[in-house]
Amino acid sequence: MIRRLLKSLLMISIAFFITLQPVLAEEEPVTAATLFEQLSTLRQQAFDSTNQGNFAAAEKYWSELLDLVPDNPALWSNRGNSKVSQNKLESAIEDFNQAISIDPKAPDPYLNRGAALEGLGKFESAIVDFNKALELDPNDPAAYNNRGSAEAALGQWDIALKDFKLAADAAPDYAFARANYALAQYQLGQTEDAIRTMRNLVRKYPKFADMRAALTAALWVEGKKGEAESQWVSAVGLDKRYKDIEWVKTIRRWPPTMSSALEKFLSLKS
Repeated sequence: MIRRLLKSLLMISIAFFITLQPVLAEEEPVTAATLFEQLSTLRQQAFDSTNQGNFAAAEKYWSELLDLVPDNPALWSNRGNSKVSQNKLESAIEDFNQAISIDPKAPDPYLNRGAALEGLGKFESAIVDFNKALELDPNDPAAYNNRGSAEAALGQWDIALKDFKLAADAAPDYAFARANYALAQYQLGQTEDAIRTMRNLVRKYPKFADMRAALTAALWVEGKKGEAESQWVSAVGLDKRYKDIEWVKTIRRWPPTMSSALEKFLSLKS
C-alpha cells in the first residue's frame, strides 16, 4: 500500500501544480501559497495517519483534500484504500470507480478495486480488474500476486502458481508473493520444492511467521516432529493468529492441503 501512496504522491503534486496555475494568474500570491500549504499539510497528515494505522483519520484527510481538488484520481484512489483498510469495501469501490472515470488509463485504481472486489468474494470480477491493471502496467508484481490470489480462491491453483512466480520474479524482495508460490506448490503436490522455498524464505526473513507456520505443518506431515515444533514456537511467538485454523483458512486463505496439514498439527497439540 505504501508504494501505491508514494506513487500517488507524485500524481497529487502534479495535479496541484496544474490546478493552481490559473489561480496564480488571478489571485494574490499569498492566497495561492496559503492554499498550497493547506494542501501539502493535509496530504502529509493523510500519509502519516496511514503509516500509523489510523485509517479513519486518513480517510478524513483524503476527504478534505477532495473537497479542494475533486478531479484528482489519486486522491479518490487513496481514500478508497483507507476505506479498504477499514473493511468499508462497497464504499471503497465507489471511490475507485470515481478515480477510473477521471483517468481510465491509470492502473492503480483497477488494482485497488480488484482487491476490494476480492475482499467481497467477487473473484471473477477481481480478476477482470487485475487483468486491466496488467494491461496498463505489464510489470506490476502486485497485480500478478493479487490475480494469483483470486485464481487460487477459485481453485485454479496451476494458473495461480504461474502468477505468484511472475510476481516473485518481478520483485525478488516481494516475500509474500514467494510465500504464496510455496503454498501453491504444496497444494499441487510439489512438496519437496515447496518445503525448499519455505526454508529459503525463513532463512532470508527469520521473522516471517507465515512461512514458519507453513513449515511447521509441512514438516509435521513429513514426520520431522522436532523441527516442526521448533518452527511452531517461532511462528506463534511472532503471530498468534496461526493458532486459529479458521483464520488461516478464511482470512489468510491458505490452500486446502496446507490448511489440513496445520489442522492435523493443531489437533495433536490441543
